[in-house]
Amino acid sequence: MSKLLIVSRDADEYVQCIREAGLPDLEIANDPAECDIVLGEPRGIRDLLPRLPRLKWIQSVYAGVEYLVEPGQRRDYVLTNARGVFGDLMSEYVFGYLLAHEKKIFERFRAQQAKHWDRTESGLLRGKTLGLLGVGSIGSHLALTAKHFRMKVWGFTRASEECSDVDAYFHPPDILKFAKGLDYLVCVLPRTEGTNRIVNAELLDALPPHAVLINVGRGNAVDNSALIEALTQGKLAAAVLDVTDPEPLPPEHPLWAAPNLYLTFHSSAKSYPEDITRIFAENYRRYLEGKPLMYQVDFERGY
Repeated sequence: MSKLLIVSRDADEYVQCIREAGLPDLEIANDPAECDIVLGEPRGIRDLLPRLPRLKWIQSVYAGVEYLVEPGQRRDYVLTNARGVFGDLMSEYVFGYLLAHEKKIFERFRAQQAKHWDRTESGLLRGKTLGLLGVGSIGSHLALTAKHFRMKVWGFTRASEECSDVDAYFHPPDILKFAKGLDYLVCVLPRTEGTNRIVNAELLDALPPHAVLINVGRGNAVDNSALIEALTQGKLAAAVLDVTDPEPLPPEHPLWAAPNLYLTFHSSAKSYPEDITRIFAENYRRYLEGKPLMYQVDFERGY
């Protein structure tokens, strides 16, 4: 009999979903010392690692697992993360802002408030180039959505070229060449040492001044000072940050007042228990059968 510990603010919902899934030989327990499986949020699980002597497998409810791959943390178990369930959510978020920018939604609302009849022509997504900084499962879904709007899609990755909806791939060290032709740059990178401040002053200078940056990956990828300077000097049309470094932003942080910057407070894609439970259920069946689990995390890479 496997014993499962749930570490989540949505624990009651997960309990209900898992019971409805009817998984065999699985007991939901409350004592960490008894459990060989943990499902939950990486930050909370990290604090429990010393109290999990029987641990064999952790299923993260998030895609990001940085708290569990920090140097010095345990690595004597299988760690899997959540993938394949955030693409729809991220696409709604990203393309909501792309459309708002092209159709001048915010400007027209301000005109309405000022009682000013503004018939400035809207733009089109058709024909624009979307650049994906990272083309994993979320990036691939964004590329597919972009094709619905007849956009061109460029992808920057370390090596892989698995998504057929990407029209052109770029690899290190060609990141500036990648940036120069973009109308939109969407960052979907995980938090690793290699992604720290990858969106720096040099990259922002390479973008056309009409370009828009959207970050839905992790806040460490963006150099805040360089972004504020680019927005202030008109080197960038706008930026949308769902993630920041630090989180939450302290009240005195300069990002709050940066021009043409929209902050959305890590709200772009929630982990819904019914979605995560589907991943957990399939992995649990593999776990019982001794098969490799889906979405295993490489502790060295951090994803």
